[in-house]
Amino acid sequence: MSYRGYREVRFGFGRGITPVIKWLIIINAAIFLIQIIDRSGYVTRQLGLSTRDVLTVPAFWQVFTYQFTHGGFFHILFNMFILWMFGSEVEMTLGSRRFLKFYLLCGTGAGIITVIAFFSVPTLVVGASGAIYGVMVAFAIMYPNRLVYIWFLIPIKVKYLVIILVGMDLLYTLSGGGGGGVAYVTHLGGALIGFLYMKSNWRLGALKSKFTRLKSDLKYKKDKKQQESTDKLMEEVDQILDKISKVGYENLTEKEKKILERASDALSRRKD
Repeated sequence: MSYRGYREVRFGFGRGITPVIKWLIIINAAIFLIQIIDRSGYVTRQLGLSTRDVLTVPAFWQVFTYQFTHGGFFHILFNMFILWMFGSEVEMTLGSRRFLKFYLLCGTGAGIITVIAFFSVPTLVVGASGAIYGVMVAFAIMYPNRLVYIWFLIPIKVKYLVIILVGMDLLYTLSGGGGGGVAYVTHLGGALIGFLYMKSNWRLGALKSKFTRLKSDLKYKKDKKQQESTDKLMEEVDQILDKISKVGYENLTEKEKKILERASDALSRRKD
């Protein structure tokens, strides 16, 4: 699977390896190596997501740690490949810190959803697929018309690919396939969290932008009104000063003296 844009021909995957993606791959590879060395399976049982033990032991940490464990070489290879392929540009767009928060939120959220749906089923869930589905959804939202080449031959837009993958998982889940559909629920959970995060952040971003513009407009109107008031006051002061030069201060009316006092106060505040 590879992708390229419409305006620029792009072969290969992503745009190199970004910092968070690099460390996620290293951490996943290191934990997988420990799983291989630990032939008793203790590490996998402790870090993997037991949908029943999370609430009964309780082993709450598993909704977080399971996303760093894997069930085999091709399992981790495929997951890390997809993470690199889609995650690099998502990280570049969101920024490393925000991307890491997004990734962990999708994975942990998918784990929590899986536990809620299957807490009574004694199943062990491993793999980063929940978080990666969130990353794919984010990529599809950001670059919906980016072409993806399945098996390097069949072109399809990212938005359609993600819709097909999510749709297939939904069908498997509803049909009860794949061991009760536990893994598919994890995929769907990650995709749902990713979708909600991206959409809510876009709405918050738009709201923040509107608020900033409104604040700027109000400040501009306030400054303009103050300037007009100041200009009018200074015109009156000029007229009063002309009168003082002709007839003296003692011949000013009380209103004219108050205008001079207002002008003096305004100048004092401006200096402060």
